[in-house]
Amino acid sequence: MVADGARSSHIGFGLLVGSLLAAGSFPAHAFNPFGLFGEDKPAISATAVAYELKVEGLGGDAALLTAIRDVSILYRLRQEAPQNGDELVRRAEADLPRIVDALWGAGHYAAKVSIVVGGQAITLDRPAAGPVRATIDSLRGRALVPVAIMVEPGPLYRFGRVAVLDQRSDLPFDPAVLPPRVVTVGPGDPARTTDVLQAAAALSDHFRDRSHPFVKVGRRVPVIDHPSRTVDLTLVVDPGARAGIGGIGVSGTKQVDPAVIRSFIYAESGDPYSRRAMADIRRSVARIEALGGVRVREGTALDPRGGLPVDVEVTERPLRVIGGSLRYSTVDGPALKAYWAHRNLFGGAERLRIDGDLFYFTGPQNWPGGSNRPGFNTDDIGGRLSASFLKPALWGTRNDLLVDGFIQRELTELYTTNLINGTAAIRRRFTDSFNIRFGVEGEIGRSTDVLGRFDYGLLGLPVAASYDSTDRPLDPTRGMRVTASVTPYLGFGDAPDAFVISRVQASVYYAIDEAARTILAGRVAFGSIMGGTLGAIPASRRFYAGGGGSVRGFEHKSLGPRNPAGTVIGGMSLFEASVEARVKLTDTLGIVPFFDMGQAYAGAFPDGSAPLRYAAGLGLRYYTAVGPIRFDVAVPLARRRGERPYAFYVSIGQAF
Repeated sequence: MVADGARSSHIGFGLLVGSLLAAGSFPAHAFNPFGLFGEDKPAISATAVAYELKVEGLGGDAALLTAIRDVSILYRLRQEAPQNGDELVRRAEADLPRIVDALWGAGHYAAKVSIVVGGQAITLDRPAAGPVRATIDSLRGRALVPVAIMVEPGPLYRFGRVAVLDQRSDLPFDPAVLPPRVVTVGPGDPARTTDVLQAAAALSDHFRDRSHPFVKVGRRVPVIDHPSRTVDLTLVVDPGARAGIGGIGVSGTKQVDPAVIRSFIYAESGDPYSRRAMADIRRSVARIEALGGVRVREGTALDPRGGLPVDVEVTERPLRVIGGSLRYSTVDGPALKAYWAHRNLFGGAERLRIDGDLFYFTGPQNWPGGSNRPGFNTDDIGGRLSASFLKPALWGTRNDLLVDGFIQRELTELYTTNLINGTAAIRRRFTDSFNIRFGVEGEIGRSTDVLGRFDYGLLGLPVAASYDSTDRPLDPTRGMRVTASVTPYLGFGDAPDAFVISRVQASVYYAIDEAARTILAGRVAFGSIMGGTLGAIPASRRFYAGGGGSVRGFEHKSLGPRNPAGTVIGGMSLFEASVEARVKLTDTLGIVPFFDMGQAYAGAFPDGSAPLRYAAGLGLRYYTAVGPIRFDVAVPLARRRGERPYAFYVSIGQAF
C-alpha cells in the first residue's frame, strides 16, 4: 500500500455495477458488460424506431468486420434508436461511402456495398425511396426494423510498382541515403492503407534519425489496375533541412531548481539531432525522483544557427511519499516493512528516505545466534532501520552526493550479524549510461556463525562503476549492464588488518526478432576477497551461492565451502552464470526456459576446488504495464542427499 498524494482512479467492478444499477440511468437492455451475454439488442419502443443490425457477405473475415464496425454510424449508434424512419435512412446513406472507403483501405478496391433497410436496398447510386420511410415508421413499437449491411468484398488487390522519390529531384534516392530495407512495402504485398501509413512512418523515422527533423512524406494518387488487380504506389519524401540540436530549455519547474534538471541532460547544442537523442533526454531527466512527467518538445523552426530548439517540459511529483508492505518469505519468515521519503528536501531534488524492515525468523532450531528454544523468542526478531540521502547535481555539476546509514540485525540459517554501517560517496555521471562512484565506508559489528563470534570494525574506501545501456529497467530486450566494485578495508578487532573485496557482474540482452518477442539473456558474476583468512572475514562479508538471485533450484546461500560437519561457512570467491530464453507467447504471457550454474570457493579466486553446481528450470511471465510478474520453477541437477528436489520463485521483474 502506497500513499503518493494522488487519488486512485481504479473502481472495483462490483462497486461500478452496483452504482450503475442503483442510479437507474441506463435501460436494462443496454447493460451487457464486455459482451458476455451475446449480441445486445435495443428494446422496442413506441417513441423511437429501434433496429437490429447485421453485416453479411464477409464469410467470417474478422478483420473486415472490425474495419466496417469502426466506421459505421449504424453500428456505433445501434443502442440509440432514431426518432423516425427518415433519420434511420440518413444513417444508412451516410454509412455507404464510409464503408466503401474502409474496404478500399483494406485492399478490396472492387468491393460493392448496399444497405437493406426495411426490405429496400440502398446503394451509393440508388438512394432510398420515399415509401421505405413509411414502412419503417409502421414498425415503431411493434418490431425491430431489420437493417443489413450487404458486402461483396471482391478480390484482395496487391501492390504492383512501389516507388519512393526525392521531392527535390523527383528521382529515387541513392541506396546509400535510403537503403531498400527501410521501405516496408513492396510488389506483391496486400495494398492496405495501414501498410502504406506504416511505410510512411518508417521513412519519416529513417530521415529523422539522420538529422532531418522536418521530413515530410506524402503519396501521389495510387494507380489502380482492375484487370491485374494491382495498385501502383508512389511515395514522395521531402527530407527537409539537416539540423543539429539547438538551444535546450527547461520549463514547468515549480519547486525544483532547473539547474538540477540541466545536469541530467547529456546532449549539447550542436550535437546531431535524432529520435534517439530526444528519447535519451526524456529518459535521463525522468530519473530525477522529484519529477513525475517529462516531455521533450521540439521547435517548429530552426534557429538562426541552423539548430533545432528543444524544450524539456517537466511536472513535479508530490513532495512526500509513505508506504508499507506485509510479506512472508521462506527464508526470513513473516515481515513488516514501512518507509517514508521526501523527494525535494531543499529545492534541489534532494531525496531523503527512511526505511524500517522487521521480520521474525522461522529457521530451524540450533542455528547460530538464535534462541534455540521452541515458541516465540525476541532473539529471533531481525530487521533493518536505514536512512539514505541523495543530493543530485552538486553546484549544478554532474556529481551527486550519496549518504547512507543503517542499523541491522541479520538472521540466517548460517549466521547472525548485528552491525552499524555508514557510507558517504560522490557519484560522477559521465552519461546516462555510465557513472563512477567513490567514497568512504565504516562499519562496526558482531558476527556469529559455526566458526565462532567475531567483534570487528571496518574502514573502507569503496570504488564502483556502472554501465547500463538496456532499454527497460524491469524487462530489458536489448543492451547490456555491467557493475563493478572494489573496496579495500582496514580491519579492527577480530577482522583482518587489511583485505579487499571486489565483485563484477555483467548481463547482456539480445532480441532475435524486430518485435522483441524472443530475447536471449545471459549473466555472469565474479567475486573475490583478497587478504586475511576465511575464518577471519565476517560471515556477512563472505560469498555464498544459491537462491533466486544466484543459482535457482538451490536453497538460499546453500552453496559454498563447508566445515567438517557439513555446514556452509561461505567462501572467499564466487562464480555464477545464467542463460535464459524469454519467449512471448501472447502480448501478456510468456515462457522462460533457463539454466544456472555457480559455486563459492575457499580461495581468493575460483580455482575448481569445489565442483560447479547446475540447475535448470522453466518460468512463466505475465506481462503488465509495470513489468513482468515472474514465476520460476527450478530443479537442481545431480541433486545430492538432503537437497530439495525443486524450488519456485515469485517476483516482479525478470530474474536479472
